[in-house]
Amino acid sequence: MSVASTNTRKYGAVTLGTLMPWIVCALILLILPQVLDSRGQLTIMSQMSIMIVFALAYNMLLGQGGMLSFGHAVYVGMGSFLCLHVMNSSGFSSIPLPILPLIGGLFGLGFAMIIGSFSTRSAGTVFAMITLGIGELMAACVLIIVVFFGGEEGISGYRDEGLPFFGLDFISHIEVFYLIAFWLFTSAALMFLFSRTPVGRMANAVRDNPERAQFLGYSSRWVRFVSFSASGFFCGIAGGLSAILFEIATESDLNVAASGVILLIVFLGGVGVFWGPVIGAIVFILLQTVLGFQTHLWELYVGVIFVGMVMFFPGGIAGLIVAHGVAISLGKLNLLIRPYLTCVLPGIIGVLGLCGLIEMIFHVREAPTGEYEMTLFWTDLNTHHVWPWLIFGGIALAGILIARNQAPVLKEAWAQANTIDGEPS
Repeated sequence: MSVASTNTRKYGAVTLGTLMPWIVCALILLILPQVLDSRGQLTIMSQMSIMIVFALAYNMLLGQGGMLSFGHAVYVGMGSFLCLHVMNSSGFSSIPLPILPLIGGLFGLGFAMIIGSFSTRSAGTVFAMITLGIGELMAACVLIIVVFFGGEEGISGYRDEGLPFFGLDFISHIEVFYLIAFWLFTSAALMFLFSRTPVGRMANAVRDNPERAQFLGYSSRWVRFVSFSASGFFCGIAGGLSAILFEIATESDLNVAASGVILLIVFLGGVGVFWGPVIGAIVFILLQTVLGFQTHLWELYVGVIFVGMVMFFPGGIAGLIVAHGVAISLGKLNLLIRPYLTCVLPGIIGVLGLCGLIEMIFHVREAPTGEYEMTLFWTDLNTHHVWPWLIFGGIALAGILIARNQAPVLKEAWAQANTIDGEPS
């Protein structure tokens, strides 16, 4: 057997093992709407799916190409605005709605090619500052070019005026979810395949060592331009899906704040792993919706989580999961169970106690005069009594002290779980 055929079998062959994650994801997307019993849950899942497409597209730049962009939401917003103009046009009645995200993707691709033609000449700080300037410029254009952007009110449209697709008019939320799920699955698969192409591989090389890639005969600027343009295409698809779901686009869809949110999501999930942004998008949307209904301070908690993740776990949630691979392969994962229970669990409880103190301080400062009662962790309490403060303060102090005391034990157990024959793995 030749070396070429061996390499093809090892790297290029499609096996059931490589397809299984995609099959499972497809089944989840098919079954999930049947499990969700409310329109609000379907909307949250649709929003989560759009954010996943955006996060994966952004990771094509940051994770694969090493290009930090502070204005990448521009391409999502441009795709969304164009799709809404298509909805409002007289020819929309002859266009099937499932084609609309492709139109947004092509517009995002064209706009990204224009911006990328000069922004990708350099990487690092120069590229980041150019993208930041583009983001601010486009946010200002929303108020200037009212014909296209609609000013402060934005542009709105109606998805049900399009051509029915096999009898579906996409009025119900479950039909919209399946449409978004289709484009999510298709976009994720295409982006995964792109990461396996020679251009995708060279993007990794340009990220790690652009001088060496240039010495081997590859144009670093051309590789960055292709990656940037491809990312803009999928961002435009996300914008088209957003237009279908929300039927409105405003300045908030393309400003620098939106670009900052997607940067947070990608770092939270994990830059170095393809499916890391998927985890980041799911966690962020859950925090934004579920936690947002429980407290006004959800953004504070998300910010603290982001800072802690960057400081202590730069690989993100996905990187933290992958780090357990060695312990699993060695069959030593059981060594970590007890340290996690004695260190991580008390630490989480202590942090929840600290959050309780923060919530009570916020209630005391912001509650109307004479309102002393509040609900915290599904418990009614009076913030003007001393006992709630003592209880949550004691929980926070005890949990953090126990976690700090058990930290060396966890560190030693981690070293043992990742050791082969006395040598660190």
